[in-house]
Amino acid sequence: QVQVLESGGGLVQAGGSLRLSCTASGLTLNGATMGWFRQAPGKEREGVSCISPYGGTTYYADSVKGRFTISRDNAKNTLFLQMNSLEPEDTAMYYCAANVLCLGRTLALSTTYWGQGTQVTVSS
Repeated sequence: QVQVLESGGGLVQAGGSLRLSCTASGLTLNGATMGWFRQAPGKEREGVSCISPYGGTTYYADSVKGRFTISRDNAKNTLFLQMNSLEPEDTAMYYCAANVLCLGRTLALSTTYWGQGTQVTVSS
């Protein structure tokens, strides 16, 4: 059974930073294209960023480009999302996803594994 678990969310003031982490059990992240999605209340889920299996390719949504950095440590089976210069508009539930499509945008697949999400709230 595959379980994906995010951590690192919280409440931060605008301009602050948070680092999200994602680990998985029952699944070796090494070799999987990984991604982060977010969903704010009343809005559709948005692909935020994705990274190829060995980190050679990354993609960022325009709304986070230059502020967020995705990375992975395959030896530790962990995915990260460093979020800097946070804005109130970044407030959302953030989801880690394993096995996504990373081709100019972050896309979920029918075979994507999802975490339960971690809440990020940015106050103005």
